[in-house]
Amino acid sequence: MRVLLDESVPKRLGRLLSPHEVVTVAQRGWRSVSNGELLSKASTEFDVLVTADRRMQHQQNIPRYHIGVVVLVARRNRLKDYEPLLPQLLEALANVRPGQILHVAA
Repeated sequence: MRVLLDESVPKRLGRLLSPHEVVTVAQRGWRSVSNGELLSKASTEFDVLVTADRRMQHQQNIPRYHIGVVVLVARRNRLKDYEPLLPQLLEALANVRPGQILHVAA
């Protein structure tokens, strides 16, 4: 599965998502791209967007895009706060469907 990590998520999280192919927004050259444009671009190349942006679902019509979205909810935006969510995140990556948004929280 091709996973895009939003710039709101620590890039080191990508190393923990094996066997998925993970690319960051920065690596793709899409820093500071608006959420709508990001979803449009990402949906042509990726299966899932992983983000910490909890507002995205209220700002965007996710079912309109051909990409799944997984929102991480943790105390802080640090790798050590996301590590306990890893089993749930891997399960969400396996189950999210295009146009669907799933939340992964402690």
